[in-house]
Amino acid sequence: MKREEVFIAGAGPTGLVLALWLARQGVGVRIVDKTPGPGTTSRAVVVHARTLELYRQLGLAEEVVAAGMPNPGINLWVHGKRRAHITFGDAGAGLTPYPFILVYPQDRHERLLISHLEDMGVRVERETELLGFEQHDDHVQVRLRGPSGEETCEARYLAGCDGAKSPVRHGLNASFEGGTYDQLFYVADVIAAGPAADGQVHLSLDDADFLALFSYTADGQARLIGSIREDRISPDRDLTFDDVGERALHGLGVEVKKVNWFSTYKVHHRLTEHFRHGRVFLLGDAAHIHSPAGGQGMNTGIGDAINLAWKLKAVLREEADERLLDSFDSERLAFAHKLVETTDRVFTFVSAEGNFANFVRTRIAPLFVSAAYSVDAVKEFMFRLVSQCMLNYHGSALSHGAAGKVKGGDRMPWAAGAAIDNFAPTGTVDWQVHVYGAASDALSSWCHQAGLPLRVFDWERAHEHAGLMRNAVYLVRPDGYVGLADAGGKVEGLRDYFEGIGYRRFT
Repeated sequence: MKREEVFIAGAGPTGLVLALWLARQGVGVRIVDKTPGPGTTSRAVVVHARTLELYRQLGLAEEVVAAGMPNPGINLWVHGKRRAHITFGDAGAGLTPYPFILVYPQDRHERLLISHLEDMGVRVERETELLGFEQHDDHVQVRLRGPSGEETCEARYLAGCDGAKSPVRHGLNASFEGGTYDQLFYVADVIAAGPAADGQVHLSLDDADFLALFSYTADGQARLIGSIREDRISPDRDLTFDDVGERALHGLGVEVKKVNWFSTYKVHHRLTEHFRHGRVFLLGDAAHIHSPAGGQGMNTGIGDAINLAWKLKAVLREEADERLLDSFDSERLAFAHKLVETTDRVFTFVSAEGNFANFVRTRIAPLFVSAAYSVDAVKEFMFRLVSQCMLNYHGSALSHGAAGKVKGGDRMPWAAGAAIDNFAPTGTVDWQVHVYGAASDALSSWCHQAGLPLRVFDWERAHEHAGLMRNAVYLVRPDGYVGLADAGGKVEGLRDYFEGIGYRRFT
């Protein structure tokens, strides 16, 4: 029986990105999905700056940006009038090459990822369902049912990217603690006109309903997301857009010319206890689900995939000890905890009922947001938070040291305005050493012998502004986070780091 290296259940964005990153690193993958084809509706529409930075490593970012709609700001509406405006251009321009929220419908997003995956020789096996699996010492045995019937295959590792009802998670008997929001949600893909159909994100704060509009083309195609209180729901029939459309028209001043798709659903906030179970991993919605506040769900699943991909490759190629895979669980689980808590608090605020809650949301919040967002530090903090550029792994066993304002576990800062872009992709998904200033001969020699790419940048004010230290050594992980920040800039620090985390390739 042929043994795959990594078997991926689920071909949504999380599974597709995991397959892409593994294939790019030369890892054999098999990816299946029970659906007959990629999605045909927009679903998740927001792609954040940190995701685009990671996509840039594979040369995907510019294509995704060109295909999507960069939204430069968020607008808050009350009673049909725009009460506050938050711009991202100034806030993010010094932090990332992508200082905006990109609106890119998931169906188009998936097709782009599939195209690139097929270019690498990997095809999604459709109408193929995972029936069960068994873990063994050196592999996982997977049972499938596809168009040709049932079969059994083996893989070194199994990745469950199979959604909120994940058969992989159920097969593990893994927990999925949390709850369900009371509100019923609706989602609609529409052709819109009016002041809010201007290529920006719009959020209505009226009453106790959550309502947001995301434009994803210049000709009015947009996504509406809203919540519906129980007293507006009729038990006798299914809701249609006619039942909720008046709310959108009033709250955002939108004229809906055509409804292409409409659906209602309940939103859950749940988190599994562990992301790693031996040779089986849970990623994306299979591991964590939360409210739509901030458009974080899909981006977090993609982050899960990239975090795991380079670690699987290192272990499969015997470059690192098996314990490296434990860091996937600890790093991504810690972030998921924070994410669920944060989105829950935000959503609870925007959807709370009662006269006092309405007063705070409609009268106080717009004034507070406008005043706070006039402060540069607040503006930058908000962009870092929403864009996931604030995400760090400070508590990870893979994070060590500090140099300048940069700590091990931080996202490597972007030096905006520097002569050479320190985020420019190198063509490989690999570790690299950055030195801003001058590298010692000993460091250059050791990196060359170890096969560890060394990038030396002439010192500039832009590097100081980014928080970097002159002549320090920054060891950058394959996912763009700093593993080691060493102010001394000595070879011994790198050698000790790799030995400490069980990474044999560079020792």
